[in-house]
Amino acid sequence: MRLLFVGDVVGRAGRAAFVREIPRLRARWALDLVVVNGENAAGGFGITEPILDELLDAGADRVTLGNHAFDQREAMVFIERRNELIRPVTFPPGTPGRGADLVETKTGKRALVVNAMGRIFMDAMEDPFAAVARELDACPLGVACDAAIVDFHAEATSEKLALAYHLDGRASLVVGTHTHVPTADARILPEGTAFQCDAGMTGDFESVIGMDREEPIRKFLHKTPGARMTPAEGPATLCGVAVETGADGKAVKVAPVRIGGALSPATADFWEPA
Repeated sequence: MRLLFVGDVVGRAGRAAFVREIPRLRARWALDLVVVNGENAAGGFGITEPILDELLDAGADRVTLGNHAFDQREAMVFIERRNELIRPVTFPPGTPGRGADLVETKTGKRALVVNAMGRIFMDAMEDPFAAVARELDACPLGVACDAAIVDFHAEATSEKLALAYHLDGRASLVVGTHTHVPTADARILPEGTAFQCDAGMTGDFESVIGMDREEPIRKFLHKTPGARMTPAEGPATLCGVAVETGADGKAVKVAPVRIGGALSPATADFWEPA
């Protein structure tokens, strides 16, 4: 399978980049599955149902979330009837929505998508190591699904690395989100799981992790309450990770993806037409 995971979409600029690039990439790379983190898509804080539909209409198959999952309170209602939207499985029992979903792709494949949140420097929730392993054990790679993607929304690189090695061989891709900065460590682990510590954001990088620079700088300088932060609206970079799997669902190719905006470009050149 050909999989593309797209990092945290931030505000209007990030949505515009996603809507512009994904239809082209789906066709050019013959993608089987596109997953995107949308927890910052609504003005940097949460997601609304119209924005969910905007991402899906552009070519996303599933949209994952994170610590801003319910910043838009309406999400607590519509997430119950939208299988396409996945919040962290580590939320307490009784939280609206679901933390994993088995996707039937348009190409006839089955892909498990799991979303989890870390515990280091984050709100204390269920153990992500146990929660994600439980979902993967219930839908084994190469048996019940053709691919498995884990979006690990976490702050600490050590926690992301530890989870990836813990799951090595049981997932096609373990990818970090949340810090909004793409890391330079995309690789395939010894047992066949593709990994990148952070996919980066899809947003304007002439910013402070997607937000207009003025207010974050003021807060660092003065440490006093101020205005609500707003997303930067310049040209955005679409950041993500491209993965190709073999017949057993394990990764055989992986590459970072960066298109447009301020960052140096990177592409899945193994899928580019000759």
